[in-house]
Amino acid sequence: MKRFGFANLMLLIGLIFIYLPLVIMVIYSFNASKLVTVWGGWSTQWYGSLWENTQLMGSVFRSLKIAFYTAISAVALGTVAAFVLTRIPRFHGKSLLGGMVTAPLVMPEVITGLSLLLLFVAMNNLIGWPVERGMMTIWIAHTTFTSSYVAILVSSRLRELDISMEEAAMDLGAKPWKVFMQITIPMIAPSLVAGGMMAFALSLDDLVLASFVSGPGSTTLPMEIFSSVRLGVKPEINAIASLILLCVSLFTFSMWFIMAKAEKRRKKEIYQSKKTLSVA
Repeated sequence: MKRFGFANLMLLIGLIFIYLPLVIMVIYSFNASKLVTVWGGWSTQWYGSLWENTQLMGSVFRSLKIAFYTAISAVALGTVAAFVLTRIPRFHGKSLLGGMVTAPLVMPEVITGLSLLLLFVAMNNLIGWPVERGMMTIWIAHTTFTSSYVAILVSSRLRELDISMEEAAMDLGAKPWKVFMQITIPMIAPSLVAGGMMAFALSLDDLVLASFVSGPGSTTLPMEIFSSVRLGVKPEINAIASLILLCVSLFTFSMWFIMAKAEKRRKKEIYQSKKTLSVA
């Protein structure tokens, strides 16, 4: 019988430390009491009253919309940056570009938020845009911040790829953009999905940047929760957080299942092609 060693114990403690607060939050979302720290029995009333809280639901849909747009733009910019850094051997300013791409990873969010705020104010004074700070400025700030994470993920995937297939396609007359779209993109699809999910989660979770570059009528969910916590956590917040946790878990499991099936099918096709070549 295998012994329960020190490593397994540390793993168990780590999992409990990470997931126990989430479990407690989900349990208290079914609390019948208005006081979140006092258990008053089981009830689903706070899930029903969510739709009556227009301010909270508005911030939820606003955050989801910004996170969706951020994920798309961050994947596009991060993929281009990763491709330039990994596929172009030498060019003037490559080290500078690499440093600029990774700078948001180590830059404090307070500094980034303040600099973006000053930038938007200066642009408004010079060219009259943006007219006001809102969803557009939050989206730009989140894209600037999350593109670095996507670039790092995609760069690591591109460095692991065998470029022989790309070179063979170009030798057969395929143009570089066609090779990129039909060969490179499918091979780095898992990293693109992972980068998009990370950008979505980081945008949905961000408080500091949104606090600097938001304006009236553009309050996001983290800002709404943070302002409510100072006056006491409302039961609806536990309910909406539990729903978001459920949606994220289902989406993550679905993507894992789809990618696992695709990877299994790809390995099967490679095995069959090798078998065909060996027979021939």
